Amino acid sequence: MTTAVKTVLYTAEAVVEGGRDGHARSSDGHLDVELDVPVELEGEGGSGTNPEQLFAAGYAACFQSALLGIARGRNIDIDDTTITARVGVGPVAEGGFGLEVRLELTAPSLSDEDAAALMTRAHKRCPYSRAIDGNVPVELAANGTTIEV
Repeated sequence: MTTAVKTVLYTAEAVVEGGRDGHARSSDGHLDVELDVPVELEGEGGSGTNPEQLFAAGYAACFQSALLGIARGRNIDIDDTTITARVGVGPVAEGGFGLEVRLELTAPSLSDEDAAALMTRAHKRCPYSRAIDGNVPVELAANGTTIEV
């Protein structure tokens, strides 16, 4: 079931020319990047970024913001944490390509139990997680341990 946004607070807009081997620019000009196809996807692997890197950065930033908000609400200091997002792309059985994601929390000051609880809650709150739920497999981990979702 899709949850509709009650009120749109912000809309991001970007224009791409040339697809994966082109150029992307946001409407406000803050994002202005060359795009290149990685060698692993039979591209030349130039100096530009690719959609999976952009998705990984956006997802990690959004997810950590959700995590920080939950921690603040519980008076837990997690300023020493990082989120690493790994976005894999490859062929799927039905044809075409699909994605998979692994989100890893590094939290030196948290117990494994607290880290897992925060990750699970953030996964329910993060708009990226909600958007891909049921369509893209997401694996969560904290301090090197995979979390059952």
